[in-house]
Amino acid sequence: MTPKEVVREWIRRFNAADVEGLAELYAPDAVNHQVVTDPLHGRDAIRQMFSTEFGRATMVCIEESLFESGDWAILEWRDPLGLRGCGFFQIKNDQIVFQRGYFDQLTFFKQQGLPVPQRYLDK
Repeated sequence: MTPKEVVREWIRRFNAADVEGLAELYAPDAVNHQVVTDPLHGRDAIRQMFSTEFGRATMVCIEESLFESGDWAILEWRDPLGLRGCGFFQIKNDQIVFQRGYFDQLTFFKQQGLPVPQRYLDK
């Protein structure tokens, strides 16, 4: 699969809240770095993150733009509540080996009705 095809499959599984299916798209030693948190290392840690997040929030990824360059795919997305973000996916052998995401986590917490972590309130 091309990087764009892998990311489109990632979107499909994300929107189905398919935690196991999402985890299968990552290499065993993949890194997922959502810049508002520390990087996660390994498929098991990434699986646990998705399990936790889908357990507490309704998340939907609507593709706005998707670009490809070499082994990278760059996704600009939004959700139905208006949250926007972008993700950078490095793909090797049809698996995600590195992902970095940028979005406004404080807005996400507020829109989802989740408690705001203290780190946001201490500033």
